[in-house]
Amino acid sequence: MSQDLISVLERAQRPRILVVGDVILDRYVWGNVDRISPEAPIPLLRVDRHEQRLGGAGSVVSMLAALDCDVRLAAIVGTDEHATRIGELLAAAQVDATAILPDPGRPTTVKERFLGRAQSRHPQQIIRIDYEADHPLSHDLREALFARIVAQLDQVELVLVSDYNKGVCSGDMVPRIVAEARRRGLAVVADPIRGGDYRRYAGCACITPNRLEASLATGRTIGTPEEGLAAAAALLDFGVESAIVTLDRDGMAWATRTGERGLAPCRPREVYDITGAGDMVLSVIGFCLSFGLPHAQVVELANLAGGLEVERLGVVPLSREDLMRELRGGDYPGRRKIVSLEELLPQLSRRKQAGHRIVMTNGCFDLIHPGHVGLLREARKLGDCLVVGLNSDVSVRQLKGSHRPIIDERGRAEMLAALETVDFVVLFDEVSVEPLIGRILPDVLVKAAQYELAEVVGHELVQAHGGQVIRVPMQGDYSTSGLIERILEKPGTTAGRAS
Repeated sequence: MSQDLISVLERAQRPRILVVGDVILDRYVWGNVDRISPEAPIPLLRVDRHEQRLGGAGSVVSMLAALDCDVRLAAIVGTDEHATRIGELLAAAQVDATAILPDPGRPTTVKERFLGRAQSRHPQQIIRIDYEADHPLSHDLREALFARIVAQLDQVELVLVSDYNKGVCSGDMVPRIVAEARRRGLAVVADPIRGGDYRRYAGCACITPNRLEASLATGRTIGTPEEGLAAAAALLDFGVESAIVTLDRDGMAWATRTGERGLAPCRPREVYDITGAGDMVLSVIGFCLSFGLPHAQVVELANLAGGLEVERLGVVPLSREDLMRELRGGDYPGRRKIVSLEELLPQLSRRKQAGHRIVMTNGCFDLIHPGHVGLLREARKLGDCLVVGLNSDVSVRQLKGSHRPIIDERGRAEMLAALETVDFVVLFDEVSVEPLIGRILPDVLVKAAQYELAEVVGHELVQAHGGQVIRVPMQGDYSTSGLIERILEKPGTTAGRAS
C-alpha cells in the first residue's frame, strides 16, 4: 500500500480545494527563561524572537499549499492590522483569498503563545493568550460570505470545513454549503466542533473528530481503539458518509456507510507538540479524497502525517517529499534521517519557522567510539535538531589517505542515524565542510574542545549569521587513528587484515 501512496504523491496533479472556516493568526514569542521573578513565582522570559503564522483554517490552507494543492479560503477577519498580516501570509502561500470578508464588528482572532527555553534548550509553552469574538455573523455578512463560497464551488474539486466555533460555520452555514456542494457532485469533509449537534454535518463525505469530540457527540466512553471504532460507526447515524476518529497515541478508527471498518495503529513517536496535528490530518484526508483514494489508504497517509506533525514544535506544514520519505523509510527509522542537502534544507526551513534551534557538527566518524557518542549527546542538548555533516568516502580519502575510511559512507551514515541524538545525516564530498555550513547556517556549530576557535571551519559564517560556536570536551582518550593503531598492535593482527 505504501508504494501506491508514493505513486499518488508523485503525481503532477494539483487538487483544487476550497477551505471554509475560522482563520486565526498564531503569534509566537520566544525567549530564554533564566530565573524566576522576584515579584511573584513566575518565570521571567527574556524575549529574542517574534513570529506570526496562519492558524485555524489558515493552518489548513498552508498545509494544503505545502502539499502542492491549488487552495482557496473562505473566512471572516476583522478590520485591524492582524487581518492585514493574515492577507500577507496567505499571499506568500499563494492561497486565493477572494472569499475572505471583513467584519468591522469583531477583531481578527489571534492566539499568542509565549515559549521559553531553559538554558537555551528545548522550548516549552508557558502561556497562551487568545483575542477573539465568537458571536454568530450578522445576517447580511453571512449571506455575503455564502455567496462568495457558492461562487467558488464551480472552480474546486473538494470542500474542507475547518470549524473552530468562532462564528463562520454557525447556524445553517454548513448544511447550506453541503447542499450546494452535493448539487455539483462535490464532497465536503468537516473537522467538527466540540460538543455541538453533529446533525448539522449530515451529507458530509467525511467528518474527522478527535477522541473527546467523538465521545461528546456519541455519548460514548472512548478509552480503547475498539471503543473508538464503535464510536466511528455510531457517528454515521448523523447522516455522514464516513467518520474518521483520531485517537492520538492509539492511531485512528474509521467507518463508512458502505460497511467498511478499520483501525490504524500509530507508530511510536517522540511527541514535541500536538498543535496542528488535527489540521494536518484534515488536510491530508482532503488531499487524498480529492484523488478518489479508498478510505484505507486515506487513513494510512493521514495517520502517518499526523504522527510526523507531533514530532515538530508548533504548526509545521509537511510537503509531499516529507511524506514520501517517511513511506520509503521501511521498518528502520534511522534510514529516514539520511538525506541529501536538497532534501534537508526545506525541512530545516520549516523547523526554523517553528522556532527550532538547529545544531550542527561534522566529521568523518570512521569507527564510531564513545568519544563520538558523548560529543553528539552534548551537541543535541544545545538545541532541538542535530544535523551531522558526514565526510563522504571521497573526502575522507583526500583527508586521511587511500587506506581510509575503514567503514564506507553508507555504513557510517547508518550508524550515526541509529543514534537517538541525531536528527539528520547529510554527506558531503568537499574536503572542507565550509560550503555545507554556509548552506545550512546552523544556530549552533559544535566541535570538540581540542580545536581552538580559529581552527573550527565555518565559525565566521555561523557567527556572522548570529549563531554560536561551542566547543565540547571530548569524553575519554579516544581517536579513530589511535584505535586503528591499537588494533594493529594486537597479537595476531596484520596490517593487511586491518586495511
